[in-house]
Amino acid sequence: MPEPLLSVRDFSVVYDVDPPVAAVKNVTLELQRGEILGLAGESGCGKTTLAYGVQRLLKAPAVITGGDVVFHDASGESIDVNALAPDALRRFRWDKISMVFQGAMNALNPVAPIGAQLADVFEVHRPGMTRAERRTAVEELLDIVKVGRDRIRSFPHELSGGMRQRVMIAMALALRPQLMVMDEPTTALDVLVQREILRQISQLRHEFGFSVIFITHDLPLLLEISDRIAVMREGEIVELQTAERIWTAPQHEYTQQLLESFPRLTGERGVVVR
Repeated sequence: MPEPLLSVRDFSVVYDVDPPVAAVKNVTLELQRGEILGLAGESGCGKTTLAYGVQRLLKAPAVITGGDVVFHDASGESIDVNALAPDALRRFRWDKISMVFQGAMNALNPVAPIGAQLADVFEVHRPGMTRAERRTAVEELLDIVKVGRDRIRSFPHELSGGMRQRVMIAMALALRPQLMVMDEPTTALDVLVQREILRQISQLRHEFGFSVIFITHDLPLLLEISDRIAVMREGEIVELQTAERIWTAPQHEYTQQLLESFPRLTGERGVVVR
């Protein structure tokens, strides 16, 4: 039997505005240890709200109105994320779950070398490390994501978009989390760089054994890299199947529409009727 890593039950989020907006509605899903779970759907369907919510990263006016989030740690402990006190929550984030945020390429501090920014992760979360140990760890991270340790003193503007994204992945990988949440990590990258980033994510997952929640509106991309795919619409998961089943036998009409919305490279040309 697959071993669960994250269990979400009847999870709901409302934006407390006038009138209130139900952004996530009674979502239930289970993430298995070591798998890549794709989260697909059009913009505004609740994908990012769900990802932020299970980590308690949401800010007002977003309010979690119900549901349970349980993290099954590799040590055997089951952690009730909703019950974590602020200090425990800070230790939990980045150590157990890390995140590559949407627009992460522009999230780096423009006036600090990337090496110093990576070292900050260890300084905050591993205060017992010496300066030399932090530098060694940073150099190893840069090698792992194929940026190269010779870039340790480079500033973000001296790196390409793909390299900046790799630095953000290195930052998320720094403490060897068991789950990495990636929100549109290949947005604004050209196709070739996007392919390299996706290949590296898969390689790192196999090497380090972490699970991935990969959020994007690009369903064909998820079909390529995901083990399973959850399709969201208007705050609800309307279909959750293996990537193969989503491709060969989609059950929900909305999933079928998403698949049909992407042009095919082969076959007869179609005529759009309006």
